[in-house]
Amino acid sequence: MYETLEIELNNGVATVWMNRPDVHNAFNAQLIADITAACRQLDADDSVRVVVLGGRGKSFSAGADLNWMKAAANASVEENLADGRRLAGMLRTLAEMNKPTIARVHGAALGGGMGLASACDICVAAEKAVFATSEVKFGIIPSAISPYVLRAIGERQAYRYFQTAERISAERAGELGLAHEVVASEELDARVAEIVAALLQGGPRAQAAAKDLIRAVANRPVSDEVVEDTARRISSLRATPEAKEGLDAFLSKRLASWVPKA
Repeated sequence: MYETLEIELNNGVATVWMNRPDVHNAFNAQLIADITAACRQLDADDSVRVVVLGGRGKSFSAGADLNWMKAAANASVEENLADGRRLAGMLRTLAEMNKPTIARVHGAALGGGMGLASACDICVAAEKAVFATSEVKFGIIPSAISPYVLRAIGERQAYRYFQTAERISAERAGELGLAHEVVASEELDARVAEIVAALLQGGPRAQAAAKDLIRAVANRPVSDEVVEDTARRISSLRATPEAKEGLDAFLSKRLASWVPKA
């Protein structure tokens, strides 16, 4: 269905493979359009519980395609603005999916690739993976990816890496909070599968609400407004069929209806 992606569906898990291995899954207009459309399609599919994003070949994603960047250098301001909006829109669509998302990172995750890893809810990296916000080396800035990278590594670290464009090892990415887990390359898929299995235990509506809760509360002072909002959120969920099913399953010592059967 997609020119630059392969999508595998297996027991509620959609694995989205960026499939431009000859250019290390670098971004171009088609890949941006395909990821945007795939995220929207999968988010609307109730049979999909978890989305895993990975890359075919040697890399997760090496950032922007050089030919695409060359074309952008010769394009008008209006054309570049349209391109920038499409890239920013793709990252936001990924970041705001209702479903849990996992970045499966191996090899290079540079520029926009680091943005994709940051926009996913969870990042699992192979020990030889490497990250960078490399844009300043090309005379540009990591603009579209900045909200998600800042969310992952914080403002203080961004001051360093946005300006130095240093390569960030997988170990360092773990220290920064960019990668939740760093594992041996041969253990990458197994660790992703373990996290997927944990995610499948949770209620789909509750997980979507949990993501929305984080966006509502993060970086805000504990005000009367915030306290009232959190009270309303939990009260509205307690009476839902999903919450009733979850409590009944716990008390009955059985699996909830949303948990895949072995």
